[in-house]
Amino acid sequence: MTTTLNESVPTGSPSARTRKRGTKVRRQRVRAAWTYLAPMLVALALVAGWPLLRTFYLSLTDASLSDTTGAAFIGFENYLVKDDGVWYGLLADPVWWNSVWNTVYFSVISVSLEVVFGIIVALLLNAEFKGRMLVRAAVLIPWAIPTIVSAKMWAWMLNDQFGIINHMLMGLGLIDAPLAWTADADLSMWAVIMVDVWKTIPFVALLVLAALQMLPRDCYEAAEVDGIHPVKVFFRVTLPLITPALLVAVIFRLLDALRVFDVIYVLTSNSSSTMTMSIYARQQLVEFQDVGYGSAASTMLFLIIALAVVVYLYLGRRQLGVEK
Repeated sequence: MTTTLNESVPTGSPSARTRKRGTKVRRQRVRAAWTYLAPMLVALALVAGWPLLRTFYLSLTDASLSDTTGAAFIGFENYLVKDDGVWYGLLADPVWWNSVWNTVYFSVISVSLEVVFGIIVALLLNAEFKGRMLVRAAVLIPWAIPTIVSAKMWAWMLNDQFGIINHMLMGLGLIDAPLAWTADADLSMWAVIMVDVWKTIPFVALLVLAALQMLPRDCYEAAEVDGIHPVKVFFRVTLPLITPALLVAVIFRLLDALRVFDVIYVLTSNSSSTMTMSIYARQQLVEFQDVGYGSAASTMLFLIIALAVVVYLYLGRRQLGVEK
């Protein structure tokens, strides 16, 4: 005969009292966690929440940079409106969708390259060799340089008139004439990707290196005794173990890449071939002085980034097997 849980474990039994005490402790910990988090959440609401709500409100008005107080409420006309059978607004603007494509293309290519080269650099720095600490410090230099400074430095080196990159390539006989790296529509996107990858590889390498330092050595010793090829060991042992660190690196880099502004604006300004969502929003807000339309672009940028992060975290949880 089957018995229920309450019948099999009396309320006054030691196991029931233990569960009750455990539940009470968990509740106390949750309350303590919320108590410590409350000041940070309030500060975050003031610093980030209010500007975000203000931006969304302005996106529903016809506010201009010269007069934001006398703006009239126009609803979602900045996003999409049909007038005389023709659609107008942000979602009907081909320049906006070109900037969305440029942003996604830049993010996917740059983050993918950063992960690949970051893992390679981390594996090299994890090896035992003389002067390893000095090399580790030197690798961090690109990441330590401010983005504006490094972008301007690369702008000079990529210049088609006096840039050292063209000079070196012509000296090696790889090109016959100087290339307009930041002015040519076919080269400009790859130029900014190259600069961004150069700068952010150290960040990914640092996170992966920290994960490599935590790996147990007995797995590798057993693989070496069994004569397993190092490449197979990497894909079967190392890569699965450093996946959590890679997920953290990718989410941070993806957030930066989707809202990229500085490196592209310094190198190519408002060029349509490299215009991202942030540059588009800045152009509408500052150059065209259309605060309502620019706020709509900023709001869409936030929604796209939020959606990308939620999807990535969901897929990452499934990959790690923590889905309930």
